[in-house]
Amino acid sequence: MVGYIVTFLVGVLCVALGISNMRGNISSLHSYHTHRVSEEDRIPFGKQVGLGTVLVGIGILLFSILSAVTLYTENDVFALVGTALLLIGIIVGLIISCKAMIKYNKGIF
Repeated sequence: MVGYIVTFLVGVLCVALGISNMRGNISSLHSYHTHRVSEEDRIPFGKQVGLGTVLVGIGILLFSILSAVTLYTENDVFALVGTALLLIGIIVGLIISCKAMIKYNKGIF
């Protein structure tokens, strides 16, 4: 049960960081990104990277919740759906974040 709580908290942290990024605070990102993004691009960059981070966080949250439901119902379909949602959240979130990094930084690294 502790694993589900920790996973849930990681998801909450990702969502919180994503919302912070969406509001223009990109200080939680690697210094490479904060130095290479111009002042006028901070808000649109933060919104896109933040959206990607929020999607990853939501995927983690849904995974932890559905995995905990599986534990109590003994129905593995919840874990399967949770895993699928986790993968979708990670893939879509990373694609959105990487596209923003390429657009505003001219590269991921």
